[in-house]
Amino acid sequence: MIRYLVRRVLLLILTLLLTSMIVFAMTQALPGDIARLVLGRDARPEAVAAFRQQFGLNDPLPVQYLRWLGGFVTGNPGRSFAAGNPPVMPLVLDRLGNSFLLAGYTLLLTLPLSIVAGIVAALREGSWLDNLIAFISLSVTGLPEFVTGIVLINLFALGTGWFAATSLVQDGYTVVDWLRVLTLPALTAGFVLGGYVTRMTRAGMIDELKKAYVRTAILKGLPRRTIILRHVLRNALLPTITVIAISFGWLMGGLVVIENVFNYPGLGSLLVTAVEQKNLPVLQTCVVLIVFIFAAANLLADVLYAALNPRIRLT
Repeated sequence: MIRYLVRRVLLLILTLLLTSMIVFAMTQALPGDIARLVLGRDARPEAVAAFRQQFGLNDPLPVQYLRWLGGFVTGNPGRSFAAGNPPVMPLVLDRLGNSFLLAGYTLLLTLPLSIVAGIVAALREGSWLDNLIAFISLSVTGLPEFVTGIVLINLFALGTGWFAATSLVQDGYTVVDWLRVLTLPALTAGFVLGGYVTRMTRAGMIDELKKAYVRTAILKGLPRRTIILRHVLRNALLPTITVIAISFGWLMGGLVVIENVFNYPGLGSLLVTAVEQKNLPVLQTCVVLIVFIFAAANLLADVLYAALNPRIRLT
């Protein structure tokens, strides 16, 4: 187990290194002078020269890459190209915290109900309840996120006033304020995630219920509840864990549409803004950080695999 974890951590570091190289190379391949792209075509030559000197754009590309990589590792990947040139890392970490809060709340709202729905559908396979759950899970998964968000805003924000129509985060928020801000975007993301989790749980449960060890347990006289909770569920949740791990990475950096609909200051919206502004330090840091989150989530899923099913050997 320890050797496996060491290998996976080393692979994670290699993945991040290769990702940083690719991202840096792609951003450097942008057509035109990045200084003029940021300052505008009408910028004076003196301003362009000063900008290039300030951000070290006159240095050779390997030097620029190593300087940025060293800064990223030490927590100081440079300064933003935006007005005032604020440090990149505090800005990214602030957005990361907002994304983590939204992702955690989405999982809290979605996972219990989705897993229970998948279990109930599997235990009632072929019944009207199974068909109803399948229809709902497919329907909510297929709805575009911006449509779901707009409908929820009209129903529960503009219609009832229970929740906030926009998710602008301010200092001094109480727990109630955070719930009003986070609930609608979390529900919008939860519809998509919940549909996938429900279907994966149902499929895993049905597959496990047909295996020989379940029939053996029934013949031994074990209670049905014990068979489901202590044996079937642990094995059935293995594919669901993969979906949840990948979805966590999506929740942390891929909610671009939802964050724009609700004006939520998360990591995804910061990434889009960095692309629009040609803000390379912010763009590079965001992409590498999102890749790290995806890789770390998958590593956690592998560890949970072994915890839920000791028969799996991490080799």
